[in-house]
Amino acid sequence: MNGHPGKSPRRLLGTLTIGQAPRPDITPILESCLPPDTDCVHAGVLDGLDPRRIAQRFAVRDGQPVLVSRLLDGTHVTLDKAAVRQAMQPRLDELEARGCDAVLVLCTGEFHDLKLSHAWLIEPDRLVPPAVAALAGPRQVGVIVPLAEQAVSEAGKFSVLARPPLCEVALPYGGDTDAVARAALALRDRGAEILVLDCMGFVRAHQQAARQACGLPVLLSNAVVAKLTSELIA
Repeated sequence: MNGHPGKSPRRLLGTLTIGQAPRPDITPILESCLPPDTDCVHAGVLDGLDPRRIAQRFAVRDGQPVLVSRLLDGTHVTLDKAAVRQAMQPRLDELEARGCDAVLVLCTGEFHDLKLSHAWLIEPDRLVPPAVAALAGPRQVGVIVPLAEQAVSEAGKFSVLARPPLCEVALPYGGDTDAVARAALALRDRGAEILVLDCMGFVRAHQQAARQACGLPVLLSNAVVAKLTSELIA
């Protein structure tokens, strides 16, 4: 990390997914934006856990907020948000202890009281809504979320928008872009003028499908976060 004499020191960026690391869907988008002198180390809240242990520790509770993420085998899992939040801090501490200059959370969910002692903590829920608000101005924003429950539980983070967002649901996992296209078209028909794919699991193929379906600007959350992260650590 310290580099060689006469050369600029390399930067170490840590990422924390609420699923299992590495995330082959997200990391190419991130790494394409990072400065060439950046190394990455990836960790996940569910690393090392089999489906039985995941179900035991992160079981969804009736009426409580949920999140969805990807496992190493490409399948997705729905998780209790409070249990995920509790498990995140130790993983963040581990990444900082490994010498990370900054740690990026690979989830757009809204969390509270996460912290690091020295490294920069980059939380998408603090970056994406203000960026969307600045770009959209008075225009109506449409948001595509992975789960219907998140349209309610995650709505508070978009309170910075000029108008309450319109929401539709489409799961990013499984390789099917048709659901995203249908959601984008529905949002346009409801009056949306700009769309946000509000999950780090949405990728360029989802963005392209949404744009082709509705003809509106479509913001990809992980790309927005990746570009801002690259500016921070450059």
